[in-house]
Amino acid sequence: MSQLRVRDLMTTEVITVRPTDTVRQAVVRMAVDNVNAAPVVDNRNHVLGIISQTDILKLILRYQQKLDKADEGKLLSTPMDSSATSEAVALANKEISEMKVQDIMVHSTLTTTPDAEIIEALKAMMALDVGNLPVLEQGILVGTISRSDIIFYIYKKKA
Repeated sequence: MSQLRVRDLMTTEVITVRPTDTVRQAVVRMAVDNVNAAPVVDNRNHVLGIISQTDILKLILRYQQKLDKADEGKLLSTPMDSSATSEAVALANKEISEMKVQDIMVHSTLTTTPDAEIIEALKAMMALDVGNLPVLEQGILVGTISRSDIIFYIYKKKA
């Protein structure tokens, strides 16, 4: 019986961002394409890291802690591209939005290959509590495998 491989379930149309993209650009890209993380790649499609919704939300919470200490308002009380109620919130929104992906991305990224067994990729994702793995072939990004890809496969032929 042959083992299910990463190549059997991976997504090959990968949403990527560049290290010099702004957080705003990354958020918009991820939201439009409904993904919770995106590999950060150079112009030759080599993976430099990954940025996730978690990384962005942690950034927002760090800024909120600073605002809380000074009692200067709440982030996310309005969308970040709307007019803020306080100057401090407006400044925080601007700094977050204009920050570069390279400044908050995770640099050391676990990866896998198309020929890896799905169960091994899943074990690695669960052990490190990550939702996505970039899939590399000869150092080049060829896809991603996510917990969602695996979950949706589980009952694919049931119904």
